[in-house]
Amino acid sequence: MLSKRKNKIIIFGLILVLGILFGCQKAPEKESQLERIPVKVSKVKLQDISETIDYVGNIKANEEAVVYPKVSGKIIEKVKEYNAPVKKFEAIAYIDRDETGLKFEKAPVESPLNGVVGRVFVDIGTKVTPATAVAFVVDMDKVKISLDIPEKYLGSIFLEQAAKIKVDAFGDEEFQGKVTKISPVVDLNTRTAPIEITIDNPRHRLKSGMFAKVILIIKEKKNVPVILKEALFGKEPDIYVFVIENNKAVLKKISLGIRQGPYYEVTKGLEGSENIVIVGQQRLFEGAAVLVDEEKK
Repeated sequence: MLSKRKNKIIIFGLILVLGILFGCQKAPEKESQLERIPVKVSKVKLQDISETIDYVGNIKANEEAVVYPKVSGKIIEKVKEYNAPVKKFEAIAYIDRDETGLKFEKAPVESPLNGVVGRVFVDIGTKVTPATAVAFVVDMDKVKISLDIPEKYLGSIFLEQAAKIKVDAFGDEEFQGKVTKISPVVDLNTRTAPIEITIDNPRHRLKSGMFAKVILIIKEKKNVPVILKEALFGKEPDIYVFVIENNKAVLKKISLGIRQGPYYEVTKGLEGSENIVIVGQQRLFEGAAVLVDEEKK
């Protein structure tokens, strides 16, 4: 009887020891899973990037003029109406000269430039003098925008420099322009200098008076590594990112170039194919094991 009891005790002891051993073997695996820090990553991209400065301004016709008569009298004929094309020295209207003793001969009101009639301010029968505005003529084949550029940016502005223009009437459509004039004088009060941007407008879609958003490209790089700003931490010149290698975090110091929106050019420290942590880096340290959630494209 005593022998059977001893056997039971020995068997129970063996079961207890084996349970403890198996439990000890599983614990490190669970503990290892808990130590993996979840992060979200984004791959370094090779793409074109540019640095821009943004302004707003009003579109004006390349040339525009208010048309006045040379003599006094009464409008007896209108030759051109709103939006009609007109050539330089072509008549817009005719006047019956208000001078006694002169042989009747209608006097033309002539356009001073090639363009289109923007407005006609008079009707037949209207009495006019050389101070009366008869019409408004614009040359719309090209339009221009005048801007005042802060002194600190003048070193980055040059003739023929590209500009992108957007207007509310055409949503996100971009029109291409270029810098055609740069003032050599800086205003002492505002510390700005005026420049002029010219845009080809063959279909006359851009109208004089439209409000425009102007983007001036001051620097441009082609096919360079760029990363999202969320990946960065530190302060210039000590900027860092975490790169994921073999499911572990590797701290790397990098140097930055130009910025465009949420993207920064990387000039040193990355090659262009790495996975960079953009969410979760606050908990990371050198060599930390990670659980990667790749950015969805």
